[in-house]
Amino acid sequence: MKKIELDIVALSHSVTQSHNYAVVLGEQDGSRRLPIVIGGFEAQAIAVAMERMTPNRPLTHDLFKNTLETFEIELKEVIINNLLDGIFYARLICLKDGEEFEIDSRTSDALAMAVRFNCPIFTYEFILDAAGVILEDSEEEGAEKQTPAEKPKTTTGKKSKRKKSVSGNTLSSYTTDELSKMLEEVLADEDYERAAKIRDEIQRREGQDS
Repeated sequence: MKKIELDIVALSHSVTQSHNYAVVLGEQDGSRRLPIVIGGFEAQAIAVAMERMTPNRPLTHDLFKNTLETFEIELKEVIINNLLDGIFYARLICLKDGEEFEIDSRTSDALAMAVRFNCPIFTYEFILDAAGVILEDSEEEGAEKQTPAEKPKTTTGKKSKRKKSVSGNTLSSYTTDELSKMLEEVLADEDYERAAKIRDEIQRREGQDS
C-alpha cells in the first residue's frame, strides 16, 4: 500500500472539543489536510519539541527517546495506519542492528516522538479519503501562521504575580538579562507557552542588534 508523507502544519485549540487541541497534518505533495484531535498534554509535548525548548526535567516522550537511543534503537518513521470509529491508530517503525520492527502507539504520542527524532510521518490514501480536508487558501494561510507553542496551555494550577507579568505585551518593558532570568524560571515551572513568548522577545532583540 502506497504511503503518503505528511508534515505538521498547525497546532491549535480543537473547534469541536473545547478542552482538547487539534494537530493538523499536511500532505507534502498535495493540498489535503488531516486534522487530529489530541489532548492538552500531548499537544504540549509536540509544541515543546517543535519549538526546541529544553524542559527542566525530561518529559515522558523525552524519556522514551533517551531510552531508545541508549539501547541504540532508531525511530525510522511513524505511520498513521488506521482509522476506526473516528479513532486514529499509529505505529512506530524502529530499527535495531539492521532489523526492522513495529511498536503500536497512540497517534498523538507517535507524532510527539516523530518531532523529537525528526523522522518522517506517513499515512495511507484511505485515511485521507475518509478524514482529510482541503482548506481554502485563506484558511490555510491562517492555520500555518500559528506557532505550535502559542495555543497549548499548561495546567500547573500555580498562579503568581510573576507569571501574570509575563503575559500580554509587558515583555518589552524588561531588560534582556531580566528576560533571560524569567525564561529560566518559567521553564523550571514547565510553563512552555510563556517560555516561547519570552524566547521570541529575546530573539527579536538579538535580531535588531545584529
